[in-house]
Amino acid sequence: MSTKPRLPPVSRQFVSHFGEMGSRWGINRTVGQIYALIFISQRPLNADEIAEALEFSRSNVSMGLKELQAWRLVRLTHRPGDRREYFDSPADVWEIFRLLAEERRRREIEPTLSMLRMALLEMPSSDAERHAQERMRQMHDLIDRLMTWFDDVQKLAPETALQLMGMGSTVTRVLQFKDRVAGRTSAKAKEK
Repeated sequence: MSTKPRLPPVSRQFVSHFGEMGSRWGINRTVGQIYALIFISQRPLNADEIAEALEFSRSNVSMGLKELQAWRLVRLTHRPGDRREYFDSPADVWEIFRLLAEERRRREIEPTLSMLRMALLEMPSSDAERHAQERMRQMHDLIDRLMTWFDDVQKLAPETALQLMGMGSTVTRVLQFKDRVAGRTSAKAKEK
């Protein structure tokens, strides 16, 4: 008879799903499953507990934990009188989202913006290069604007950001109404 801890079905399903989604998010299956287990755990886990619960080798767990630490998605903790390292994740899902977004920005978006800036500084030598630079400028401007917006959203309190997200299409309607009012105001000014 096995004494191995068994994950409840819902927890196993969650952990399995995160493993499947990991490759779509740029991490491997093992790392996704390790993170999911730590995320749903009621207490910090050590590497041996993770390896046993997920039936992974200790070396795979160690490598996965190093990657999660590099992403800042898990924190290392210690217990008095215990030499083992324990891992937990931030409790606040908004904080987790913020950390993921910051890391994706640092690893993917900033290098792209840097490359685009360098390409836009080059003097085009043909119509094809001018066209390419114009397309790159459009991409740069959109990414730059999104990053400015993202910086503004990150400065909001989590409750305010969630409230803003909950507004959805209401924001669009407010902006459309503002444009209609501004259009009427400018039309009246032209009539005078």
